[in-house]
Amino acid sequence: MLTTLVMYCGVGAVAGVLAGLLGIGGGLVIVPMLVYVFGIQKIPYELTMHLALATSMASIMFTSVSSFMAHHRRGAVHWPVVKKIVAGILAGTFLGSCFASTLSTEFLKVFFVVFLYFVATQLLMGKKPKGSRELPGWPGMTLAGGIIGAVSSFVGIGGGTLSVPFMLWCNIKIHNAIGTSAAIGLPIAIAGTVGYVVGGWNAQELPTYSIGFVYLPALFGIAAVSVLTAPLGVKLAHSLPVDKLKKIFAFLLYVVGTRMLFSVL
Repeated sequence: MLTTLVMYCGVGAVAGVLAGLLGIGGGLVIVPMLVYVFGIQKIPYELTMHLALATSMASIMFTSVSSFMAHHRRGAVHWPVVKKIVAGILAGTFLGSCFASTLSTEFLKVFFVVFLYFVATQLLMGKKPKGSRELPGWPGMTLAGGIIGAVSSFVGIGGGTLSVPFMLWCNIKIHNAIGTSAAIGLPIAIAGTVGYVVGGWNAQELPTYSIGFVYLPALFGIAAVSVLTAPLGVKLAHSLPVDKLKKIFAFLLYVVGTRMLFSVL
């Protein structure tokens, strides 16, 4: 148990630094690393992806609070947007995680790989969508929130990769888009965690100390350390060539995604 806790703390350390340094959602790092560690632990293969997604989602509950509060203190959270989108976020994430709980590890891995390729390509191109319209009304915002939440639940992230471009497209200023996305990450994490707990409640062969598909030793190790290392990543962001590092990280995502894809084939 001590050895595995050390490994989980290592996952949290890497995820925290990269999140602070590159502004990348920790789930993109946490999920593949957890799948690898679960393999070392001999956890049944058919459970590894579900446990990784659920535990990643649960860890975001801890990291998102400090993030969105920091943005709120700077006036960067656009709360009217949060109010309009949160119902769709909660419904989409909860239903998405419940549905993901019924799918095979192979399908979830392929979906995750496609998403990794999408994010890596975004990082390489470095393009941000230009504002071309206004925010939709309540129905449109609910639909957008549902889609963002559902996709986030399938890949174990806080949604920033999708919500920030959406808000930029709707003429929200970049600092407000990032701050508002950080605030949206908390309801995504809560709804996703609940969904994976419900979806995995009666699952067979779960490892000890699991609540549904949330694996508590991994959650505690990741949450405890990532909160400490994220500020280090932010500090490094002011002294390192972040644009070049993002391109390096994009290639790393391609490698990680391709490795996961070959594990399915």
